Amino acid sequence: MAVGQIGNFLAYTVVPTVLVTPLGALGVPFGSILASYLLKEKLNILGKLGCLLSCAGSVVLIIHSPKSESVTTQAELEEKLTNPVFVGYLCIVLLMLLLLIFWIAPAHGPTNIMVYISICSLLGSFTVPSTKGIGLAAQDIFHNNPSSQRALCLCLLLLAVLGCSIIVQFRYINKALECFDSSVFGAIYYVVFTTLVLLASAILFREWSNVGLVDFLGMACGFTTVSVGIVLIQVFKEFNFNIGEMNKSNMKTD
Repeated sequence: MAVGQIGNFLAYTVVPTVLVTPLGALGVPFGSILASYLLKEKLNILGKLGCLLSCAGSVVLIIHSPKSESVTTQAELEEKLTNPVFVGYLCIVLLMLLLLIFWIAPAHGPTNIMVYISICSLLGSFTVPSTKGIGLAAQDIFHNNPSSQRALCLCLLLLAVLGCSIIVQFRYINKALECFDSSVFGAIYYVVFTTLVLLASAILFREWSNVGLVDFLGMACGFTTVSVGIVLIQVFKEFNFNIGEMNKSNMKTD
C-alpha cells in the first residue's frame, strides 16, 4: 500500500489531476478480481460487469484527458494559490466544514451517511491540490537558487495542510464505517470525493481551460461509466445473481 501511495503521489507531479483522481478507482476492480482468485471471495455477474465498466470508463478518461499540465513551476503554483477565485472557494469550503463538523455531524452524522461523506470529500479539496503542490515545490528545493528557500517554506506549509486533512479524514471515515455499510459508503464516497476534488483542481490549476467540448463530454461519460462500475462492484457484491439461475427461471416460465 505504501508503494502504491508513493506511485500515486508521483503521478500527481507529472499528470493532470483530472486524470489521476478518477483513475484511482481502478484499485477497486483489480482488488475484487485478485480477491476472487487469491482469497476465494465470490464475484457475481454484476461485480464482473462493474469491473468491465470501470476499465472501459478509465480508457475513455485517458483518451479524452488534457494532454499537458497547466501548472509546471513553483512560481505558477504560488500565483494560482493566491488567485482570488481559489481563495474564495477555500473560504466557502472551510465555512462548510466548520458547519458540518461542529453543528451538523454531532446531531445527524450517525443517521445520515452524506454528513460524513461530505466532510471527507470537502477535505479532499485540500488533500489532492496539496499533494500536487508538494511535488511541484520539491523540484526547486534541492536547487541552489534564491527560490529554493521559498520552495521549502511552501512545501512545509502544504505538508502541514495535507497532514491535518488526512488525520481528520481518517477520523470521520472510521466514524462512518461504524455506522454504515462499508460497501455503500465506499461507492458514494468515491463519486462525491472525486467530484469535489475535480472541482477544486479545476479552480486552482485551470486544467479544463485547454479541454474542448468533445473531450469534456468524453471525460464526463468516462467518469460516469467508472462510477457506475464502482457502484455495481461495491453495493451489489452480496447480491446473489448469476446467469445459471436466470436460465433456470426462464425454463420454468416456459
